[in-house]
Amino acid sequence: MDALQVISSATQIVSNMVGAIAALEQASRNLDEGPKRIRSLEEFVCDLENLIRRLKHKHVNKLHNPQLDHQIQSLNSLIERLHPNISKARRMVSKSRLKNLAKVVWTSMAGDPLGKLLNSIKDDLNWWLESQRLVHDVEKTLESTAQDSGVRLKIRTEQGYPVSSKCYFVRNLLEKDGSQRVILIVGLSGIGKSFLARQVASDPPEKFMDGAVELGFGQWCSRAACNRSIVEYQRRLARKLCKFLVQIGFRKKIRDEHSGDLEYTCCLLQEALYGKSILILLDDVWEQDIVERFAKLYDNDCRYLVTTRNEAVYEITEAEKVELSKDDVKETSMEVLLYHSLLSKEELPQVAENLLERCGHHPLTVAVMGKALRKETRADKWEKAITNLSTFATCAPGPVSYVNEKEAENALTIFGSFEFSLDAMPGDSRELFIALSALSWEEPVPEACVEAVWSVLGQETLFPLIVCKLVEGSLLMKIDTDPLYLVHDMVALYLESKTNNSVQILLNATTAEEAAFICPWLLIFGKERVKYFSEKRIVSFLGAFEEKHVIITLEATIQALMASKSISELEDSRAIFSSLLGPRTADLISTESQSLIAVSAQAITIIFSKSDYCNYFPSLEYTGAVSKLACILENCDDSVIQTDISVVLAKLAEFGTQETVDKVLQSIQFHQLAELLSPNNDQWHDSMFSILISLMKAGKSKAVERMLAFEIDKALLRLLQNGSEVAQHHAIVALKTFYELGDSHLVGTLEPKNINLLPWQARHCLERFVLSDQSVPLLPQLQTFEDLIYKVLHNDSKLVLEAMQDLIPIIENAGEPSIRDMIIESPLIKQLSELLQRGSFEDNSIKSQTAFLLMKLASSGGESCIQKFLEYDIIPDLVKMMQCSSIELQDAAYTALHQMCFGSSGILVLNQILQMGLIERMAQSLESKSRKTREVNVHCFLDIVELGNKACIERMISLQVVEKLVKIEKASGGTSETLLGFLKGIDKCKHLSVAERRVMKQQVIRKIRASLKGHKFEFQILGAVDACVSEGSKAGSSSGSSRGKHKRG
Repeated sequence: MDALQVISSATQIVSNMVGAIAALEQASRNLDEGPKRIRSLEEFVCDLENLIRRLKHKHVNKLHNPQLDHQIQSLNSLIERLHPNISKARRMVSKSRLKNLAKVVWTSMAGDPLGKLLNSIKDDLNWWLESQRLVHDVEKTLESTAQDSGVRLKIRTEQGYPVSSKCYFVRNLLEKDGSQRVILIVGLSGIGKSFLARQVASDPPEKFMDGAVELGFGQWCSRAACNRSIVEYQRRLARKLCKFLVQIGFRKKIRDEHSGDLEYTCCLLQEALYGKSILILLDDVWEQDIVERFAKLYDNDCRYLVTTRNEAVYEITEAEKVELSKDDVKETSMEVLLYHSLLSKEELPQVAENLLERCGHHPLTVAVMGKALRKETRADKWEKAITNLSTFATCAPGPVSYVNEKEAENALTIFGSFEFSLDAMPGDSRELFIALSALSWEEPVPEACVEAVWSVLGQETLFPLIVCKLVEGSLLMKIDTDPLYLVHDMVALYLESKTNNSVQILLNATTAEEAAFICPWLLIFGKERVKYFSEKRIVSFLGAFEEKHVIITLEATIQALMASKSISELEDSRAIFSSLLGPRTADLISTESQSLIAVSAQAITIIFSKSDYCNYFPSLEYTGAVSKLACILENCDDSVIQTDISVVLAKLAEFGTQETVDKVLQSIQFHQLAELLSPNNDQWHDSMFSILISLMKAGKSKAVERMLAFEIDKALLRLLQNGSEVAQHHAIVALKTFYELGDSHLVGTLEPKNINLLPWQARHCLERFVLSDQSVPLLPQLQTFEDLIYKVLHNDSKLVLEAMQDLIPIIENAGEPSIRDMIIESPLIKQLSELLQRGSFEDNSIKSQTAFLLMKLASSGGESCIQKFLEYDIIPDLVKMMQCSSIELQDAAYTALHQMCFGSSGILVLNQILQMGLIERMAQSLESKSRKTREVNVHCFLDIVELGNKACIERMISLQVVEKLVKIEKASGGTSETLLGFLKGIDKCKHLSVAERRVMKQQVIRKIRASLKGHKFEFQILGAVDACVSEGSKAGSSSGSSRGKHKRG
């Protein structure tokens, strides 16, 4: 029983007491009834006391809740006020009849003391009831305001860098009225500009109501990095701004055709920041126009903290300039050294002051040196470190570009600290670090990529130890919640000078097998010029048709693609590889090597999109590809190869001629498909359903006949009986397609006696589908329908409800064209839309019944009725109803939306939810205080995941839906149900390929891990999530990795 239930129980008792007081007033005129009424009041007070005792005993661990404590205290206060008044009333009515007669005479002359006492009790009760109503109304108002308020954005600061006096100076500038909107933080490289800015932004002044957000730019987003290409620079800047829009939760979808349009994106930026008050940290800016684009935005109260080391940016006139000098960092450098060296001030050698001076007190240099000298207390070691730092700084390679001349000495000192740190490490760590300079560090790099680089250098099992040394030395940074690595911008600048070395290590000094393995990774995650060399090598490997090299290249390509951080990154990478693999597909499939054909088939299923199949598959029809693939399939026992080749054959049929379709239908081993569809082979189900759908699209009734001959339908029914939830969903879709294409062939399979054996969910879906074409009973005459419409338009609620009940049989037959036309041409749908908007409590029954009728109408009337719903904005009204305070209406609204979405025209409903921004409102409702509101919106999101596409799911991710679902799980005891439902929805989504599902699920899991870090349910929920994901990952992992075969000894 929570605070809401407390007040509900107490309110019921107090309301009964008010009624008892009225009865007691009557009893004051009937002296025999008085004592009985007083006893009733005393019993009510006793009930209140018992209620409080039960609550305190049951919720002894929750009494810290302020709302619950306040409710209990208010009840105690009421009881204390009631006791003395009720005792006085009892004494008055319990006197002898003679005294009561005397009292009546006295009352007639001096007034009624009992009446006054009763009025006092009534006032106390009404006061309490009114106070609770007031609290409820205020809570509703505050809840409404909270629903309309955005989440306050936050920036995390970094450990090991104490707050300096400069931090307070910058904060005072931000709080000062009339100061410039832009604050430039300038200073030498590595002096701690970003650390300072993050410290300020992590705890912004209260005037920034919407919080603070960070956007990093770096050298990558500069004209120089784009070889002075304006088009490329603007494209990169537009991508950065689009990322910023996602960070601040901007709801408007960025259309694909404008994703690289800088001016369009800036217009969205103006719209997104309208009325906002955000402290925006623009970190490592290299171009003046970036700051100017933000500064000229109007109608907002945003301020901009800008860090830069480019003198051109210094020239911005309308900005406060804060210079971070050596004196500023000097006050905190000792604390930085103590933190990273793991020494106390007493343990630190006296020569440490000399080291700080040699480091220029720069935080990054001090941190690197401190970690290199971790736990070292011997003074001679520190003196040697100072000498070596000077030596390394003298010999260190100068920065390649982008650094001002006056910073050259400073940069060399920092680079010298990197060299010193590397020198103290094992040789393997040094070699890995230099090899990592081949990668682009503009974005975090997946751990799988770093491990792939190491795999061509040394023994794979040593990777955790080797990379750990780089992290400990501050040369690499690992994100706590994700398997991702990133580097400081000065480390990236240092690595820039080592790029040629890395190319030599990874591409020139390696064996052909090692190069074949690493090139796909470098083509996705490498620097631009490294990508160029990698692409040339891949083309060479694919063109030479050296079997071993091609197999290694294709297997590594699959692994690298699966390491993508998001669907958009996967699509970009697939486009590159499809352009390389596509033109060579016919040659690869035409080879005599079954192993090469098998791995090519696997790569095709991962890399190719629909357009690739259209472009490249027609050429396979004339190369004997079907025969070759069929031959392998017939003699193969490996489930992985069977599945991949069957997928390719099915796609050949889907995008080929009728002759190819016939060949494929004869070549597909349907008995193998039936075996892989067994409930125990759940790792293959996703691919099997894809194969069945492709074959049915291509062969239609012929494909169904072949499947029936091999009892695929019975295998699907067995899945419905014993398969997983996801398998049942796909089996229902396949059986529906069977029924549509197979005419009378399925009468035996889907007859009632078989359907009745299925789980109720599957039975409900199939009964509704299979029986939908059966003959319907005779309809009422048309004039009856007109009479019902007249009643629905009436103001009498009783008549409206009666008419709605009578309309149900007619609406259920809206599948008949004449009936559907009659309904659409009538004012029924318009009137139903108006009934949804009624606001009084008495109309709840009407609104609930209206939602039911709309659901029925959508189910039977199809697209024509849905179009009418869109015309009258019925979908937004149903979404709004899901947020109301009536549980009955919330259930009715969700049920109606659910049936509409899963109906034949569900895509129209889903599109309106997305286009009208309703999904944003639902995302906000996931944080509602109402448990029911959260529940129906969670269910709705799970429906949308299942029905949506890539863009739709990515939009949900950008709205932090996953994080909000994690928050719900934390509050509900860590059951994991909603998160598992979300992941299963991705599995059910028919608009995602196998590869896209895997990448999308990895992205969701990273967000789950980040949101759960340190929580008491972390291991419980992650265990359930990992178990759910592992169910479908066996196929992907079964293909094996070739990495172990291509390493140096």
